[in-house]
Amino acid sequence: MKEKKQHTRDSHQECHHKWQARIQVAEDTIQEQHLVIEALVEEKASLLQTIQCLQEDNGAPAPLDDEWEEEPEEDPEEEVLEDNPLGEGEIVEK
Repeated sequence: MKEKKQHTRDSHQECHHKWQARIQVAEDTIQEQHLVIEALVEEKASLLQTIQCLQEDNGAPAPLDDEWEEEPEEDPEEEVLEDNPLGEGEIVEK
């Protein structure tokens, strides 16, 4: 009975170490991905700044401007419906 308990403990300990190793690998991967994302975000900001500077140098309007001109939404009641004459045999839905 003692051998079985010891074997169970050893097996449990080995499993625990394997899971800890997997968790550590996953955490390392997440940390690496986080660093890559941060670098990409910084690169994007730098590129956007470069584009904006080039556009200003060339006198072009900056499309990346924070002030967006929003188009007014169309009111469906204001839409003009065309009067199409009904052909023979057409069904009219009311």
